[in-house]
Amino acid sequence: MNEELIRHLEDTYMANVYHKRPVVVVKGKGALVWDINGKEYIDCVAGHGVAILGHCHPKVVNAIKEQVERLITCPCTFYNDVRAKLVEKIAEITPEGLNKSFLSNSGAESVECAIKIARAYTKRKKLIAAKRGFHGRTLGALSLTWKPEYREAFTPLLPYVEHVSFGNEEALKDKMSNEVAAVILEPIQGEAGVYLPPDGYLKAVREICDDYKTLLIFDEIQTGFGRTGKMFACEHWRVYPDILCMAKGIGGGFPIGVTVAREEIMSALKPGMHGSTYGGNPLACAAALAAIDAILEDKLYERAGRLGEYFKVKLIGLLNKYSNIIREVRGLGLMLATQLRFAKVPELILKALEKGVLLLPSGRTIIRKLPPLVIEREQIDRVIQVLDEVLGDLIERGSELSTRASEEV
Repeated sequence: MNEELIRHLEDTYMANVYHKRPVVVVKGKGALVWDINGKEYIDCVAGHGVAILGHCHPKVVNAIKEQVERLITCPCTFYNDVRAKLVEKIAEITPEGLNKSFLSNSGAESVECAIKIARAYTKRKKLIAAKRGFHGRTLGALSLTWKPEYREAFTPLLPYVEHVSFGNEEALKDKMSNEVAAVILEPIQGEAGVYLPPDGYLKAVREICDDYKTLLIFDEIQTGFGRTGKMFACEHWRVYPDILCMAKGIGGGFPIGVTVAREEIMSALKPGMHGSTYGGNPLACAAALAAIDAILEDKLYERAGRLGEYFKVKLIGLLNKYSNIIREVRGLGLMLATQLRFAKVPELILKALEKGVLLLPSGRTIIRKLPPLVIEREQIDRVIQVLDEVLGDLIERGSELSTRASEEV
């Protein structure tokens, strides 16, 4: 099929729920992808952070090949060897005490499970999430997600859910009571534009939850598995949850979600109270085991810390050069954002795509970078060069920089 036909078929037969970009991606290796015409791109989207090992990592590919010839599916009503190895490995690498896993297929599913665990264990109904937070688009996860445009068409959502400002412990205290089952947070707010918590905030949240015997859930779907320079972002602040939600990078590109909790908490779910037909299938488990092993053996979390600092310094250099356009650079590890002063992100992302760099938007004022942890310095340099070129071009063309973004934070 040619490019025109592929785009026509997707536009005709797929639900129109994605902001499509004019490129047909057909191949990937490491931090690079190629389109149907053979054009090469540096991929700082990486499947919205999924391809944490890069595309087609050989360990993951080999694990999938071997497993697909042995057994593809096996429901959790039976035991399975590769699943047993994975849940043991998860208990080894997650923060101490988190030793019971539920396996699903996505980040949203891992959050849905966390909601049910929290309510079953505490016998309470209320949930508190953060403004700007993103936890998924299924109805339960969407109830915790903040962005009104994601929510409004689907109300009424789950009752007894409230949102408080991220980073404001006093706002949380005002909403807390003995009726709150759980507080759920992303340690770093990713989809919103890579917002880090203020110093001491996560520790204060942990203490507030302890005071009310409320569970603390960390959504590390985007921040986990080395993305921020630690295996899990919460390790930077040495604050640990009662329930941890994981997905994206754990599968090395293959769909899998995991909800892990302390044994006494997970034990609130009895047989029949929750389940997933595809959850824990041997193919996903084999991919996840290979991905985790690659991250640990190659210490990719340390690499993410080093390269993330290098990338961030380069981005700050662009801020200094284009301070009339760039408001702020922020992030940790290879989870980075550039916030502009004006609503030019969609335009800049398309210009960067033309020059062979794929970038993520967050609204109309923030450019996110979630490259694979295997990205090379030379590739980072090329990304910076392209950003320099498109920002410079924006100035040369005398764009309407006085137009303020309605979504500016």
